[in-house]
Amino acid sequence: MCGIVGYIGNRNAFPILIKGLKRLEYRGYESAGVAIYSKEINTDKEAGKVADLERVAEGQDQGGTLGIGHTRWANHGEPNYKNSHPHYSENKRIVLIHNGIIENYASIKAEMIKRGYVFNSDTDTEALVHLIDEIQKNEKCELDEAVRLALNEVTGAYAIAVFSKDNPDRLIGARKGSPLVVGIGDKEFFLASDASPIIEYTKNVIYLDDEEMAIMDRDGNITVKTIQNVVKTPYIQELELKLEAIEKGGYEHFMLKEIHEQPKSIFDSVRGRLDAIKGIVRLGGMSEYENRILKADRIIIIACGTSWHAGLVAEYLFEDLARVLVEVEYALEFRYRNPVLSEKDVVIAISQSGETADTLAAMELAKSKGCLVLGVCNVVGSSIPRMSHAGCYTHAGPEIGVASTKAFTAQVSVLTLMALWMAHKKGTISDGRFREIATELENIPSKIQKTLEHCDAQVKYISEILKDSNNFLYLGRGYNFPVALEGALKLKEISYIHAEGYPAAEMKHGPIALIDAEMPVVVIANNQSAYEKIISNIQEVIARKGRVLAIVSEDDVIIEGMAEFTIKVPQTEECLSPLLSTIPLQLLSYYIATMRGCNVDQPRNLAKSVTVE
Repeated sequence: MCGIVGYIGNRNAFPILIKGLKRLEYRGYESAGVAIYSKEINTDKEAGKVADLERVAEGQDQGGTLGIGHTRWANHGEPNYKNSHPHYSENKRIVLIHNGIIENYASIKAEMIKRGYVFNSDTDTEALVHLIDEIQKNEKCELDEAVRLALNEVTGAYAIAVFSKDNPDRLIGARKGSPLVVGIGDKEFFLASDASPIIEYTKNVIYLDDEEMAIMDRDGNITVKTIQNVVKTPYIQELELKLEAIEKGGYEHFMLKEIHEQPKSIFDSVRGRLDAIKGIVRLGGMSEYENRILKADRIIIIACGTSWHAGLVAEYLFEDLARVLVEVEYALEFRYRNPVLSEKDVVIAISQSGETADTLAAMELAKSKGCLVLGVCNVVGSSIPRMSHAGCYTHAGPEIGVASTKAFTAQVSVLTLMALWMAHKKGTISDGRFREIATELENIPSKIQKTLEHCDAQVKYISEILKDSNNFLYLGRGYNFPVALEGALKLKEISYIHAEGYPAAEMKHGPIALIDAEMPVVVIANNQSAYEKIISNIQEVIARKGRVLAIVSEDDVIIEGMAEFTIKVPQTEECLSPLLSTIPLQLLSYYIATMRGCNVDQPRNLAKSVTVE
């Protein structure tokens, strides 16, 4: 969740760190800081934004070529100056930044206090830097060895960057449960929580694995080894990420840019994998396990947040098309409820970042029980693809806005491909039906483009009218029930309006009590199979003076005459309708939030990637 940046080389470190921290702002944070070596370790930190840190650092000595930077999302201790990173050892010899949670920090802290250490913050991180200092003094070893020994005493998750003024030609990074990427330049190295701060300087990176550390020096040497002291041969990858992909490109916000990128992101996620004319789905990552997937007793989908909603859509897809039992689980609940698992189960883990801590822990549990684990992920080289037996990347490109938009539709598109692949292999749908759905899936990008062009101004108009509402209710049936949940989540995430999503049939079992003239009710009504039932739901809302905003198909005339507001989307196969009906809901949340003056890209208290439990 926090953001880490580090640099060692011949350039001025400060602008690299500041620019890198700005690239990582999307991860969510409440304070920021840097430490740079220039004869001494100079530290600047500030509660607030990176821009506030820049102002604090103006006019100070920032000429060093070794430094580390951090954006903090508070776990232990309030988001204030004293708890901001970096943190020093007591003699200010060692400086460290940390993402994660040291679960046994209390016992470490108690022992360090016994040994005379004074703590200046409420963080778990300070316990770790004091432990490293104590070990180095007692063992009379180099800093990297002290870091290695200290990490063997730590329980929990971490990504760290650390250096010492005693050896300002060396930078050390290590990870367990939190991502850390090493960028390799010409006698220079970069550290970051993901590739976005690195891509401007080099495309060659090493993704550290759990319990690995990297020791980098100014001569261009790097050693990667485990905390058990096993030296590894690092695998250097070339980034496919392009710099322009992580910039706004003329849009006011990343979220709006990413909403408008969905025709391309879905096309890229499907491209090369689907041939509707030939009736082929190619999912190379799954072919090795084809027999086991097709004979699975059930599919268990594990995810969090928006990815969980994509999993709910997939439940309908797999059961409807491939006729296989599906269960969709919140990753953390799955992990802690002692689930019944067997080798006949296939687990699909869904995550945009590939670093979601709860999902990774659930995957570990599933693998320990002999399940086949498939990953659906957007970030190449991240932890979830590496932990999976097989799976599919979504190819949505980087998603910077905290509120997920294009990642959701890309996930649904890839999960649709997986369900079609399985159904076709099992023979649970005919060749003709397969081609009908496949052809429509290929047409979805152009239909989303049409939706964006036709409804943007209308959604903006509706948003102006509804922006001051205190509560929203979202209703959907069948394939569009998860869309109701996702629409409500988007609104509450970025506008801070209370919103709830429900199956439309459940309205009479409680939520109807809330409906009055002040309650907007958003009804996703482009289903074909339950159209009459949805009309009944709308009539029940209107009878209680609720304000109805309906998402309908472009040929609809009945609901248009009933609802206060209607937004039309192109007609498509019902199993693909979530890909279209979610678009106006994304725009609705965006425009309401901006009209309320909210920070849509960095909503309060939220982080893009939840890498701690």
